Amino acid sequence: MTTVKRRALLTAGLGAALASPALASPALAQGGPEIRWRLSSAFPKNLDILFGAAETFARRVGEASDGRFAIQVQGPGEPVAVDGLLDAVAAGTVEMGHGPATIASAKDPTFALATALPFGLNARGQNAWWLAGGAGDLFSELFARNGLASLPGGNTGAQMGGWFRREVKATADLQGLKVRIGGLGAQVLAKLGALPQGTPGPEILAALEAKRIDAAEWIGPYDDERLGLQKAAPIYHYPGFWEGGAMLHFWLNAETWKALPKPYRAILQGAAAEVAAEIQAKYDARNPGALRRLVATGAQLRPFPQEVMEAALKAANDVYAEIAARNPDFRRVYEAMKTFRNEEYLWFQVAEYTYDNFMIRARARG
Repeated sequence: MTTVKRRALLTAGLGAALASPALASPALAQGGPEIRWRLSSAFPKNLDILFGAAETFARRVGEASDGRFAIQVQGPGEPVAVDGLLDAVAAGTVEMGHGPATIASAKDPTFALATALPFGLNARGQNAWWLAGGAGDLFSELFARNGLASLPGGNTGAQMGGWFRREVKATADLQGLKVRIGGLGAQVLAKLGALPQGTPGPEILAALEAKRIDAAEWIGPYDDERLGLQKAAPIYHYPGFWEGGAMLHFWLNAETWKALPKPYRAILQGAAAEVAAEIQAKYDARNPGALRRLVATGAQLRPFPQEVMEAALKAANDVYAEIAARNPDFRRVYEAMKTFRNEEYLWFQVAEYTYDNFMIRARARG
C-alpha cells in the first residue's frame, strides 16, 4: 500500500469526470456497489473552511458516483475524539478522517513532518515536497505500518503566533507561560521555559477567559475570529513559526482503501485534490478581512522579537537532533525535508521573495 499522491490525481480524465459528474455516472450506476462510509473531522463544526471541506468532499464523491458512494461527515467526538482519530481509522471504527498528521505525533513524531514542522516548509514548499519532491513516497511505509493511507487534504498556509495576555518582548517572557499548543511546537516552547497545554480547540476560549492558560495558538485570523479568541486576550503575536504551512490529510484505512474499486478510488482522489486547492484559496481570500476586523475591535498585532525567533530556531534544531538520535524514521524524513527546504528557499529568495518584498513596500507607500 502506498501513500496516495495528488499528482496522480490530476489527470485530464478524472478532472473531466469531476467537472461533469453525469458523464461518469452511467458506468458506475451499472456496475458500482453501493457504499456507505463515515468520515470523522478533527475540526469543530463552526469552522466552515475546515469542517466544511469534509462536507464538500463528501458531496463531490456523492455527485461523481451518482449517489452510490455516500459519506456521512461527523464532528469531533461523533464518535471519535480528535487525538484518537488516526487510530480509529486504522482500526476501522470509521472509514475516513480529516485532520493534521500532527495528532499522531505523540506516538511517532515523524508524523508531524507530514503536516508542518517548526521552521519547516511554507505552504507552497510543503505541497511541492509532497507532490513532486518525494515526501509522499517517504511516508508510504510509515503510514502503511500504522494501517493508514492518506490523500493530501488542504493547507492552512502560514499561521499566526496566537493570542497572549501580555506581550512577549524577550525570550525570558516565555518562562512559566501556560500556552495552548500541540505537536513539536510544544516541545520547542518547553525548551524556552513555557508550559505547553493540550487544550482542545473548542475549549480554548473558555480556558483563556478562566485564566487557566495565558496564551493560545489556533490557526489564523479567519478561524480565530470565529472561535472568538480576540475576546479573551489582546496581544496577537505573529508568525506561528511552528506551522509555516500546515498540510492536512484525508485518512483512510489501508486495507479498506486497497479493496475499493478503482473508479471509486479515482473519485476520492479527485475530490480530495479539489478540496485541497479550495482550502488554501479560501484562507488566502478571507484572512485579510478578518485581520482588519480583529484589529478594528482591539487586537494588538505584535511580531515575535528577533531574539525570540532565533532562540526558538535553536531550540527546534536541538529537539530534532534529540528525536533523530532515537528515531530512524524521523531522521530519514527530516534530512530529506531539510535538503528540500534549502533548495526551495534558494529559489524563493531569487524571485518570489524579491517580488513579494517589492510589492509589500509599494503597498506601504500607497
